[in-house]
Amino acid sequence: MIREKQKPIVVVGGGISGVTAAIELAEAGREVILVEEQPYLGGNVAKMNNYFPKLCPPSCGLEINFRRIRQNPRIKIFTSSVVIAISGEKGDFRLQVKTASQLVKNCCTACGECVKVCPEERPDAFNYNFSNTKAIFLPHEMAFPMKYSIDELYCRKEACSKCVEVCPYDAIDFRAKEELTEISASAIVVATGWHNYNAGKLETMNYNASQDIVTNVEFERLLAPNGPGQGTLHRPSDKAVPKEIVFVQCAGSRDENYLPYCSAVCCSASLKHALTIRERLPDCIIRIFYIDLRVSGRNEDFLNRVKEHKNILLIKGKVGKVEVDSQTKKLIVEAEDILKGVKEKYNADMVVLATGIVPNKFSDTVALNEFGFMTGDQQAGIFAVSCSKKPMDVSSSVKEATAAAMKAIQ
Repeated sequence: MIREKQKPIVVVGGGISGVTAAIELAEAGREVILVEEQPYLGGNVAKMNNYFPKLCPPSCGLEINFRRIRQNPRIKIFTSSVVIAISGEKGDFRLQVKTASQLVKNCCTACGECVKVCPEERPDAFNYNFSNTKAIFLPHEMAFPMKYSIDELYCRKEACSKCVEVCPYDAIDFRAKEELTEISASAIVVATGWHNYNAGKLETMNYNASQDIVTNVEFERLLAPNGPGQGTLHRPSDKAVPKEIVFVQCAGSRDENYLPYCSAVCCSASLKHALTIRERLPDCIIRIFYIDLRVSGRNEDFLNRVKEHKNILLIKGKVGKVEVDSQTKKLIVEAEDILKGVKEKYNADMVVLATGIVPNKFSDTVALNEFGFMTGDQQAGIFAVSCSKKPMDVSSSVKEATAAAMKAIQ
């Protein structure tokens, strides 16, 4: 009997989990359609300075995976795309995918001639708006696919057309429209990832009162070699080198008023940041205020290494308030020291809020818990991966993605 050709498996989300699942599926012989909302693959990992457990730069793991994608014709990629509708059942799903207008065509070689003549600028979301790019831009230096994008909110299109005039490959088309694509699939792997909790909701942390109060993911970009400081840590407000930095653990997490759950990775991330600061600014005083330090496995090594440094102070206590001195613009952190039984105020040049992980929304058709994570009670043929179902680090996410690929094949 001749076996009917299998329908492809759709992977929604092109971060490290989605990329891993897509590659594992394709290398096992299945056709894969990978759908990613951003114009590039890599997700949050692409923005990191380094990640657990080996403190690898993003280029380490992502470049290898991108090469595997390029070499595998079974993977079809839809970037700048979202799934807007799902119907059907296991073995016969039907998805509707909306792709934003592709003003830059795939024949773009990323030569950069367009950027030289573009007169308009936009905030760079990849750098959390700490810097700007031109209206036509390369998302980041190792973007995959390696092609430029145009921000339609800032580009004047035909009213300018300078990029069109200089493009040697005729790769810019202002007439391009968004497209709808119908896809049939046998299974769906959901790897839509996460975003940081909105620090602006934390009233006592005064996140919006100073540029020098940042979140943990923003601080990651400030440390990154391809970030706004090119690997040199400066205060966002005045570009001065910080001499005292405070980390606020559980900023909104494990709090019934905000996020009641633990995000699992915040403690390890702050310990990692502290060690990075010690390497670059050995005289900087670092204070980490915590409720509990929750690290496990190989990440326990970070905690042991941190304890060895006299300029890194681990203080068990809750930060009650962060204020800005109206005259000096210095940050004042009011916190308790539980072991000493006192409440004190500390000066800081920067404050880093360890805000928690919030799942990105995928579809109203999937089962979610009260916090927005996908539950195990899904329609047959739909598989949730990593941070779409609970907070986890990169290493655990890769393992989850590989397991989900196996389930989708079965």
